[in-house]
Amino acid sequence: MESIRQIYRIGHGPSSSHTMGPLRASKMFLARNPIAARMEVTLYGSLAATGKGHMTDATILEILSPHAPTTLVWEPKIFLPFHSNGLLYKAFDDQDQLIDEWTIYSVGGGSLANEEFDESKTNSVYEMETIKEIQTWCETTGSSYWEYVEQCEGPEIWDYLREIWHAMETSIRNGLETEGIIPGGLGLRRKACNYLIRAKGYSNAMRSRGLVYAYALAVSEENACGGQIVTAPTCGSCGVIPSVLYHLRETREFTESRILRSLATAGLFGNIVRTNASISGAEVGCQGEVGVACAMAAAAACQLFGGTAAQIEYAAEMGLEHHLGLTCDPVCGLVQIPCIERNAFAAARALDANTFSTFSDGRHRVSFDQVVEVMRQTGNDLPSLYKETSEGGLAKI
Repeated sequence: MESIRQIYRIGHGPSSSHTMGPLRASKMFLARNPIAARMEVTLYGSLAATGKGHMTDATILEILSPHAPTTLVWEPKIFLPFHSNGLLYKAFDDQDQLIDEWTIYSVGGGSLANEEFDESKTNSVYEMETIKEIQTWCETTGSSYWEYVEQCEGPEIWDYLREIWHAMETSIRNGLETEGIIPGGLGLRRKACNYLIRAKGYSNAMRSRGLVYAYALAVSEENACGGQIVTAPTCGSCGVIPSVLYHLRETREFTESRILRSLATAGLFGNIVRTNASISGAEVGCQGEVGVACAMAAAAACQLFGGTAAQIEYAAEMGLEHHLGLTCDPVCGLVQIPCIERNAFAAARALDANTFSTFSDGRHRVSFDQVVEVMRQTGNDLPSLYKETSEGGLAKI
């Protein structure tokens, strides 16, 4: 299993699969063909169906067009067998002869793969690939999940996670301070600032919940506007973990070191899903994005509150279980409706999962690993129109 650095990436929204992945792929292809006279990029499946709403075209052209004239071809009805987010790059010389072509897939969280190249297997640092194995190790050694991360990743992981946390904090602050219309044509106004103001007018539970909403909206709205955020595990679900941890830091005064340890634990759970199922909305629907983010945030919160290894696993299991079957059906192909609100509700659900788990002794019937497998199977069974193609569900409204 690879590093949790694959789960947390700093980049610009609105989509890790549609923006960050193609951005990196375009840079790689350009490096292969720096003197090409012309380029052509074909987008397939889900990547083509919602690419314009996700600013995929602008991202690719931003990288390639300054170096060579670039043509985009859209094939939303063609789904290549490897993954539904396919790209075919072609480079031509000054005689218009094909000199290079490369098929690559944006597989979620900004990662790339194809039949010969798979980023998920280039930096294997974890021997154990199920939570059951890791939980057993924790209970046998008396260690925590974050200590397993440190053991596998080395102490330098804390500097990386510190950078990630500071980027998450910045995205919340930027989102709370910015007002106006979110681009894309739906006419949605940013709400985070108003939610923050209204939340402060309440007391106790209502205030707490309102602040969580405000923080989640802040990050998700930054993402929808193409601002800088952190994949956690994707751009479309980037508001869940930051809002939960920021809220707990503000209200409970947890130290930064404890926040970083909770991020390590969250990353471990997200990594398990990425390894054994998927975090790509185009592959398994929104259960793989917002559902996984909720599970990660629930695990992080439970650790902060001193949960046992079993209680942390239970919190994560509930966070994912209760998002099973969630479709990815963005209106107009934009990461706005229902994506932004889903981040806010998932953040609240993550806190509920933590509370429910800490009332228990951690014992329960269905394991996190079993839910991951069910999510994978459910995603495979979902028709493509419910997996980021904007052809079904809410996208038809």
